[in-house]
Amino acid sequence: MAKICLCLTGKTLERDLEILNKYRPYIDVAELRADCLSNEERFSIRRFPELAGLPVVLSIRRKQDGGQFDFGENARIVLFSMALAFAETDARHNFAYIDLEEDMELPALEEAARAFGTRIIRSFHSMAGPDSDLLGRMKSMYRVGDEIVKAAVRADSLDDVARLFQIARILENKEKIIIGMGDDALCTRVLAKKLGSHLCYTSVKGEADFPPAAPGQIDPIELDGLYRFRSVTQDAEIYGILGYPLKATSSPIFFNKVFERENKDAMYIPFPSRSVAPFFRLADEIGLRGASVTVPHKESVLPYLAAKSYEAEAAGACNTIVRIEDGWSGYNTDAGGFSSSLLDFIGKKDFKGGRFTIVGAGGAARAVAFEVYKRKGRALILNRNRARAQQLASPYRFEHGCLDADGFRKMKKFSDIIVQTTSVGMEPDTADDPLRGYRFTGKETVMDIIYKPERTALLKRAAEAGCRVQNGADMLRRQAITQYRIFFGKDYPED
Repeated sequence: MAKICLCLTGKTLERDLEILNKYRPYIDVAELRADCLSNEERFSIRRFPELAGLPVVLSIRRKQDGGQFDFGENARIVLFSMALAFAETDARHNFAYIDLEEDMELPALEEAARAFGTRIIRSFHSMAGPDSDLLGRMKSMYRVGDEIVKAAVRADSLDDVARLFQIARILENKEKIIIGMGDDALCTRVLAKKLGSHLCYTSVKGEADFPPAAPGQIDPIELDGLYRFRSVTQDAEIYGILGYPLKATSSPIFFNKVFERENKDAMYIPFPSRSVAPFFRLADEIGLRGASVTVPHKESVLPYLAAKSYEAEAAGACNTIVRIEDGWSGYNTDAGGFSSSLLDFIGKKDFKGGRFTIVGAGGAARAVAFEVYKRKGRALILNRNRARAQQLASPYRFEHGCLDADGFRKMKKFSDIIVQTTSVGMEPDTADDPLRGYRFTGKETVMDIIYKPERTALLKRAAEAGCRVQNGADMLRRQAITQYRIFFGKDYPED
């Protein structure tokens, strides 16, 4: 079963031990990245396993493999030899693993390691992505039966990620570590058990002198706390969220906390993807049960659905998918989440007589426009692209325009309620304001469906002018509760 391994990238052994002790409750193994140590510290690595008090991997990573060691192979061999030269019969005083690259042949050192209970991880690291015969390459690396083969490759798309899961399935009975490097491959770390990986490598966050050991590594507290890595099994049900870039989503917190309360063998994971097709190929590979869909895929996901709810069909946007017998069924929970949240906020039962400005023309704007029309409101659609605004406005006979001086003039007749539906102003670009040229009178009610930050630049400016303002957190909660019902066929727990 996969263990959580903390990569130690400090310049001194003392600093490495300080970080190890801070994170000890959340990890099973530590990797001492000796290539990150200062030159003088490297000569003391032999004593580190005893000081650590848990199993330690020794790695001396070359620059060509993403590490920092550039003193040549002979110097590296000397360091490995020093680390094992005085090995003791008490295995707790020895390194539990040494990481040797596939092209490193050291028969005498390898036999000495085996004699003292140190396991060999035979690895390769590809910063250029998976090669054309990754499976064959991994198979060729199984030279001795007790070695663990490690492949760490950059994944530039979910197709690359799906390929790693396919290879893991073929090598199901082999001891291995398979890692996709980069933000797009987060699921290869969270789902290390499903991959059959021996170790899941993590790096700490928020420590300026402790850089991540590899692209895409997550914090061990996040892995074990948010994703419940130690609690779930290899067969856990998988749910998630599709979008890009997914830097500010709170959905994993919402669902994983519910799973924790219910003691459910399930995980909810971000799947960042620039396009939709690779996501569905990966979903089939890993047996995904259901997913939320966010920017920019709420419309582009529709052609992949075998069935659609009335709301998804009418709005022309889908934010929830669930696996059915003959494919995927799509729903729109944004619509109900938006209207119930806003109606409660303004203390009304419908939007009759209300005149809205809807900023944006994407999937969220489609859900908002559908609800405004259904609940008897009128609206002006403003978007950077006039054609997109007109396309959304036409079925409802709404007004439309651009985010320019002319559009802001039109807002004067549609300013009872302003709903901002784009990602403009979302973390990390929090200074952006899509209505910078509009001057609030203080009589408007302003809703921004963004919830990170809690108050966008737009909401701050509106509040300063005396407007009533609301962010998207309550809408998120309400639509997620509906998603829960769709995913599991039961009401969200009242507690």
